[in-house]
Amino acid sequence: MTDLFEYQSRIALDSSRPLAERMRPRNLSEFVGQRHLVGEGAVIRLAVEKDQIFSMILWGPPGCGKTTLARIIAGETRSHFAHFSAVLSGVKDIRAVIDDARQQLSLRRKKTILFVDEIHRFNKAQQDAFLHHVESGLITLIGATTENPSFEVIAPLLSRCRVLTLNMLSEAEIGAILATAMDDKERGFGYLGVELTPEALAHLSGIADGDARTALNGLEIVAAVMRGSEETDTRSGPRRISLPEVETALQKKALLYDKTGEEHYNLISALHKSLRGSDPDAALYWLGRMLRAGEDPLYIARRMVRFASEDIGNADPRALGVAIDAMEAFKFIGRPEGDLALAQAAVDLATAPKSNSLYTAYQAVVADIAATGSQPVPLKIRNAPTRLMKDLGYAEGYRYAHNYAEAYVPQEYLPDVLKGRQYYRPTDRGYEKIIKERLAHWQRLKKTEKS
Repeated sequence: MTDLFEYQSRIALDSSRPLAERMRPRNLSEFVGQRHLVGEGAVIRLAVEKDQIFSMILWGPPGCGKTTLARIIAGETRSHFAHFSAVLSGVKDIRAVIDDARQQLSLRRKKTILFVDEIHRFNKAQQDAFLHHVESGLITLIGATTENPSFEVIAPLLSRCRVLTLNMLSEAEIGAILATAMDDKERGFGYLGVELTPEALAHLSGIADGDARTALNGLEIVAAVMRGSEETDTRSGPRRISLPEVETALQKKALLYDKTGEEHYNLISALHKSLRGSDPDAALYWLGRMLRAGEDPLYIARRMVRFASEDIGNADPRALGVAIDAMEAFKFIGRPEGDLALAQAAVDLATAPKSNSLYTAYQAVVADIAATGSQPVPLKIRNAPTRLMKDLGYAEGYRYAHNYAEAYVPQEYLPDVLKGRQYYRPTDRGYEKIIKERLAHWQRLKKTEKS
């Protein structure tokens, strides 16, 4: 039986936990968002209701509910839950988890759900260590990742897991989470007797950018400021927290966004199109608008890195380095000084020669891969480290380019079904003009050899 001292200690400890942790949903009915997975008749709800949990990879942005969902799955089924961090744990820790899973199964007849946070950070050896135990059914693996699992999870493990995509939470969903936290007297701030004005709630929801954890952390800061204020007397009714008070508490001005977040995308679109249109003045203006409004500077930097490849490419190969350097410079010195590095990059990108040849070439490659599947590597360009491989024709007929004039020799490198495909077609702009001339010269050499 818990005595009074133990109870008070537990309450004190619980209240010291971050709001985002205290407000973590305890069951599917409390879970907000991801209705395509947890709504009536959806895949996770059905699996929970039938207690037939399968190995899965939860792929989605930060703060969308991956960890929470894994905990709920374990809590609402007859499973032992083990939480594993890919960042902090190694193969030795994996063995300990596996040993514990065996004991849970033999002594308690409980299956183990192993939740691996940031599974994309596991190396191949660590993922291999899980593979056999997932295959045998000893553990049910639930991995969480913000990165595309196709690139980060080894194929054998990925083939034994179902990839479920979680969406960024909408502003309405974030608002619902914040409203619950404001009303909850046990886990949230219901005991304070305060409420947010609609404008303040919309601001907190908007700046979270779909991340529930960020939203709740922001609310916690606001609540702390309000608790320290002399204006928290609620005898005449609930104390209303206004938008200016939230802005002051968070030191973040409200973005000029509507409730759907449309203006956020309007502004980044305006910046992108100004860069593409080679207008440095407009690019600087829209950059300044976003920074002054409180947009995450690294979000802008990432978009400029993408722009450098998508809209400039090899017309100015420096552009990608310029964008990355600006991002790293901002990380190094922060605001407000780092804003100038972004401005420098914006002007450089706007005034650089433009080409989308790289972008269209890669899109064509993706389309051909989808249409033709996994074509075998031609024998001629395969590696042949063993006698058997050589006997099978590996590397036979391959010509080493450096043994020829200009370090170039005409030969086919594409699979047979794609022979002769030309994906990359450089323009006459910037450095691509030189690349175009070089490719034309090599094409003439190919024709000469064939004749």
